[in-house]
Amino acid sequence: MRTQVGIVGAGPAGLLLSQLLHRDGIDSVVLESRSRAYVEGRIRAGVIEHGAAQTLIEAGAGARMQREGMIHQGFEIAFAGARHRIDLHGLTGRDIWVYGQHEVVKDLIAARLEMGGQILFEAEAGAIEGIEGDRPAIRFGADDKDQVLDCDFVAGCDGFHGIARPAIPASRLSVFERDYPFAWLGILADAKPASHELVYARHDRGFALFSMRSPEITRLYVQCPPDDDINEWSDARIWDELHVRLEQGTGFRVKEGPILQKGITGMRSFVAAPMRFGRLFLAGDAAHIVPPTGAKGMNLAIADIRVLARALVTFYREGRTDLLDAYSETCLKRVWLAQRFSWWMTSMLHRFPGNDPFQEKVQDAELDFVTRFEEGARSLAENYVGLPYDRV
Repeated sequence: MRTQVGIVGAGPAGLLLSQLLHRDGIDSVVLESRSRAYVEGRIRAGVIEHGAAQTLIEAGAGARMQREGMIHQGFEIAFAGARHRIDLHGLTGRDIWVYGQHEVVKDLIAARLEMGGQILFEAEAGAIEGIEGDRPAIRFGADDKDQVLDCDFVAGCDGFHGIARPAIPASRLSVFERDYPFAWLGILADAKPASHELVYARHDRGFALFSMRSPEITRLYVQCPPDDDINEWSDARIWDELHVRLEQGTGFRVKEGPILQKGITGMRSFVAAPMRFGRLFLAGDAAHIVPPTGAKGMNLAIADIRVLARALVTFYREGRTDLLDAYSETCLKRVWLAQRFSWWMTSMLHRFPGNDPFQEKVQDAELDFVTRFEEGARSLAENYVGLPYDRV
């Protein structure tokens, strides 16, 4: 099998790359180890930056998001018994969308298949070869047969645990990482959202977040130890913590409903550099992980793909390699800005085990700065809605 760009992974990054390349006449094949049903059912992030939303629309995969997604012009921060609104639109002139990542994946798959795109589900990539030459290949298994996908370039969009990043020699890769001493216990609840905007809360008992996935489904999180057993968290205990941490006597009331899904997710920061080695390009979680506090995971993947798609189109149209050569450096500038913001949001809102009174007072001062001073609120808002593509 032969194509121009071989793509490993049918998440938002791989699917969007295939979609953008197709619109410029460049062939690609997407290999995905899981079934279509599994990929479309994975519940992930739901906050989409202004620029990322525009990219999906421009790619021809944003129509349902525009119909069913929720535009948010701000969010709230609750602490010390009060709620404070960050006016995203007023401070930046831009908004965010709340629309589940699994819905984005559904839309991209539908768009690719409608255009005749090749997505091979249950096709497990086992090795990426020849990336230091001009004819790389991906070995994969499908239909109980070993197969080979020959291509000009390989895009590794297969997540943190995929095969793409390990295909780069360890001696040529630098890794930067940090594990956080807490996790998020997240639930999906069959309950209408009690607020039309997100609420981030800092409380003596830990962080909490009120969010939503639709006008009928609420998404909520509480901070917990990373080694907690989900079986120790009864539904009643989860709701008790959410009421205490989010409401804080402000009049806001969390609406309860049947819990449809719950799980505990550890938090980490991770960056692998460079994001390009020979003819292999890493994108999304294959290259970087951010703590979810800043809502940057999928948005960073989309930003990577914008850069990579433009570089590949320029190569095929004009024979230029300068944008391909600059891919890693260009992406890493945004990645590290997003890491800084995500680390800062996480540090400001969570309770760290062993924090001394000085550190807690600094957290209080950070919250005071972003909620009482326009300069602080503006910096938070600009980063939250997404730094403009043309400035990073």
